[in-house]
Amino acid sequence: MKMLKYIILALLVIAALLLAVYAYYGGFSEIQFRKVTRDAETLVYEEMKGDYSQCGPVMDRVYYSLLNDYKVQTYKGFGLYYDNPKEVAKENLRSDIGCLLEKTDTAKIASIAQKFKVKTYEGGDFIETQFPNKGMVSVLVGVMRVYPALDAYMKESGYVSKDAIMEIYDKPNKTITYRVRISSSPAK
Repeated sequence: MKMLKYIILALLVIAALLLAVYAYYGGFSEIQFRKVTRDAETLVYEEMKGDYSQCGPVMDRVYYSLLNDYKVQTYKGFGLYYDNPKEVAKENLRSDIGCLLEKTDTAKIASIAQKFKVKTYEGGDFIETQFPNKGMVSVLVGVMRVYPALDAYMKESGYVSKDAIMEIYDKPNKTITYRVRISSSPAK
């Protein structure tokens, strides 16, 4: 009987630790969507085909090349995710992975474009939310929590989008912004 108490106590401690970790990485953070208008942004990136979980090394490669080869300091990484992993096989998932170029560095676009793809991501109306970014676990928790909430919000609000979903990883502010362009206003 004493052994059973120790096992139950150990399980409770493990459960409490797991809940604390989940909470730390954003597991209980409130998710609120809002309609915003954003200006165009300059993206420096590589196209990727395959499992979205492999995007980290691509983003790091772009970031460190910009920093070391072009002396360009970026503060925001991004992923543009074109396909729904529930509908497309992992090996066929398409994404653009890289960094948002600060306006002060746009004079270097011509030289950067010799190594990376560069494009202007058009501004417009978006639905977005922010999620805490305290590390890789936050990215995973964010995917589990934000995407289902975004789907529900879009359906409830009557918004339509056929565009890629953008995730922006803002290092200084320790946030992940989830953004989707809306192509129609909510039905009245």
